[in-house]
Amino acid sequence: MTTAPFGSWSSPITADLIVSKSVSIGEVFVGGDDVWWSEARPEEGGRVQLVRHRPGGGAVDVLPEEFGARTRVHEYGGGAWWLHGSDVVFVNWSDQRLYRLAAGTSTPTPLTPEPVDRHGDRYADGRFTADGRWVVCVRERHESADAEPVNEIVAVRVHHNGEPAEPIVLVSGSDFVAAPRVNPSGNVLTWFRWNHPDMPWDGTELCVASMYDDQSDDGQIVVGDTRVVAGGRDESITQPEWAPDGSLLFISDRTDWWNLYQVSADAVHELVANGVAVDATPIAPVDAEIGVPQWVFDNSRYAVLADGRILVAWFKLGIDHLGVIPAGGGAMVPLESPFTALSSVRAFGYGAVVIGASPTSEAVVAVLDIPSKPDIDGSTAVLSAPLRPARDLGIGTEWYSTPEPITFATSGDRFAHGLYYPPTNPEFTAPDDERAPLIVLSHGGPTSAARPQLNLGVQFWTSRGFGVVDVNYGGSTGYGRSYRRRLIGEWGIVDVDDSIAATRLLVDRGDADRDRLIIRGGSAGGFTTLSALTFRDVFAAGCSLYGVADLEALARDTHKFEARYLDSLVGPWPSRSDIYAERSPIHHVEDLECPLIVLQGLEDEIVPPNQSQMIVEALDANGVPWAYLEFEGEQHGFRQAATIKRALEAEAYFYSKVLGFDLADDVEPIDIAHL
Repeated sequence: MTTAPFGSWSSPITADLIVSKSVSIGEVFVGGDDVWWSEARPEEGGRVQLVRHRPGGGAVDVLPEEFGARTRVHEYGGGAWWLHGSDVVFVNWSDQRLYRLAAGTSTPTPLTPEPVDRHGDRYADGRFTADGRWVVCVRERHESADAEPVNEIVAVRVHHNGEPAEPIVLVSGSDFVAAPRVNPSGNVLTWFRWNHPDMPWDGTELCVASMYDDQSDDGQIVVGDTRVVAGGRDESITQPEWAPDGSLLFISDRTDWWNLYQVSADAVHELVANGVAVDATPIAPVDAEIGVPQWVFDNSRYAVLADGRILVAWFKLGIDHLGVIPAGGGAMVPLESPFTALSSVRAFGYGAVVIGASPTSEAVVAVLDIPSKPDIDGSTAVLSAPLRPARDLGIGTEWYSTPEPITFATSGDRFAHGLYYPPTNPEFTAPDDERAPLIVLSHGGPTSAARPQLNLGVQFWTSRGFGVVDVNYGGSTGYGRSYRRRLIGEWGIVDVDDSIAATRLLVDRGDADRDRLIIRGGSAGGFTTLSALTFRDVFAAGCSLYGVADLEALARDTHKFEARYLDSLVGPWPSRSDIYAERSPIHHVEDLECPLIVLQGLEDEIVPPNQSQMIVEALDANGVPWAYLEFEGEQHGFRQAATIKRALEAEAYFYSKVLGFDLADDVEPIDIAHL
């Protein structure tokens, strides 16, 4: 092995490799014997393609080149396409209209009218009715720049003659709605709703109503009175699904953990018809999270299998697992699988199909055969050859740093969690007396979570001699409602405390050089990064990707979904503007004395570019080393291959100059002020 300083190691995990044929697999659906999934492709400008896999055949792209399945509802999107057999309806990114691509055709046809303003009508999170006549989905209507968008549930005709028809409004009146699902008989609609200032992981209500389709050629649907099944401001409900027997399943965190509940078909009928209150039955309670926060639409963490059993993905101490619940109830039986991160769990045949990843594998689309009688001590889910395998990167697993789950003491006599990735390179070692530079990752959300799956963006750093710690600070998902609510009123404090506590643990263990500590984060994680650099004296450098610098500016100038989010994270605005000023890095720029690189998309509607520009102006006034890169055509999060490559290489170049090591890569230099 070659001895060389940390940070200077050469690695085959380059920015070019990261973006080459890179895809992000979004959602999986099953249509008959076919499996479909979506792929976001940086090399195609971030376009989302739909892919179809037929038995005995390969995977084929479905959408013509000028179409992409992606929605702008809530700006974060998700749930942009739905299947009925081989019929697919999708939201087209360029105009946000709904299109149908009928079985056996190659040209999509529009189902919804052209809105007056570009992207004025947006759609998401739909399903076909059982007869395939309608799609029932969420519509977000932007009618005026001076008014909030209106969120409703609408019905859209799938088959029509002539011009697209205006959707029929079924449910309105709440600030937000999600997951409209029609029961197998077609006569009951369920959904969940919430209102400002709550976020969907704070409090939602699960609703049902009768639904009547007159079956006429013109098509009319009438929805009855709304009945509340469960929920409120102190209970977060998500992923309602109808079981084949007509019972209603949903996930609730009423016991601190997002677990599964069921209401019988008879009880649903009594509630809809007569308003009789129902009791939901817990199904196989566990001290673990089945649910995830509703940042994007159509998360799927469980599925009813063909034999009536329920397959669930459950999250415990940073790792996803599989389990199967017997038909009719009973204790959940854990299933062994190669995956540590799971999403989009769907029933398929007599098993299931999932998106799964592990510390040594990027996400794959995999079919699982579930044992018919799993042992009480656990059995193995049989994995067939992936329908959509991971990329062949041409490098061995010895290049991958395997995450170590860590738990550490933090402020308030509490504990927090994270994943630590040590420097890993089979061809290099560092001098015995040197400690590694450490990159502290502050995830977004801030209710997201670090997940133990192969992320080449992390391996880019570890294979060059950096340690990386991905911190699941208080407020993160996966540790129960009370852990998630640690951030209430404490954003910019708890997250920073926990990030620093993780850093100190690794310094004290000898894993990190206390003089070469870096913190980086995007969006909400960018706020944590900027707060740590402004209010604490721990880090030697930082990177903010479209990060929040001014809380008041964010409260005044962000989209509807998060317009009142800061009420809980910081305090009511504008009545507590004093706290906003106290917590905002932009109001304390005289204390910002740490070298910083700032990366920003110019079409970001969630954290507008002026936030990053204000920080850069402050750094320049303070004479602190800084670099700033703006990217045309990028929204909140980078999706284009050229952007991802340039941003990553620029960040590496920046660290090499401010921390004083030679970068092995030949990258295009960037301008660094005051260095």
